[in-house]
Amino acid sequence: MASALELFDLHGKVAVVTGGGTGIGRQMATALAELGAQLVLCARKPERCEEAAAQLERTLGVRALGLRCDVTDPDEVAAMIERARSELGRVDVLVNNAGTTWGASPEDMPLEGWQKVVDVNLTGAFLCAQAAGRAMIDQGEGGKIVNIASVAGLHGAPPEVMNTVVYNATKGGLIAFTRDLAWKWARHGITVNAIAPGWFPSDMSRHVLDRQGGALLGSIPLGRYGGEDDLKGAVAYLASAASAYVTGHVLVVDGGQSS
Repeated sequence: MASALELFDLHGKVAVVTGGGTGIGRQMATALAELGAQLVLCARKPERCEEAAAQLERTLGVRALGLRCDVTDPDEVAAMIERARSELGRVDVLVNNAGTTWGASPEDMPLEGWQKVVDVNLTGAFLCAQAAGRAMIDQGEGGKIVNIASVAGLHGAPPEVMNTVVYNATKGGLIAFTRDLAWKWARHGITVNAIAPGWFPSDMSRHVLDRQGGALLGSIPLGRYGGEDDLKGAVAYLASAASAYVTGHVLVVDGGQSS
């Protein structure tokens, strides 16, 4: 029987975190590194991923790569996964965190904006899962996929708070993708789960928090936004053997707002 500490141990594992250079992506990457995982952090603009990787190597002593990867480009995604395997030996965990949004009322949403968000949030998550899943199946030892959805994928919102219909739609789609992929790849020992964060200060959420901060806090039972450690436990659980009997699940981390 494994101890609780052993179940969360990620030494010898390699984790890929898309959008891992900043915000909640960096928070989750740090958690995985603290548990011993080697890391690949990637984004369309690699500079912050390179800086984050260097900082994790320096402070935690793990191998970490900061790479460019446009998650909407299948060739770049395949090359990123191949480099993870060639330099770090394997791929055990994928955290699909890269995301974007576009604010507009539904009647004014341009097709350009709709397509951009669908390409990153949904197609990008699929391409990364497909490439990482192929590697995990080839390795024959299972794996962990953690899709970063949002509470916006669970319910609607007044336009005064979130006028982002395409963001909500893609996050809802990511939840459905998570549940179905869990069925498809269970036979390969790959678990597929999602985290649905609530309001965490970030570059993407800042404009909403600045305009609607007081009203939003009033709707959160715990009375605060998510902090710099509040996603660490969630990703540690879903990326480790601690969640070996959990798949197709959406773990909501929102201070109770959706309750």
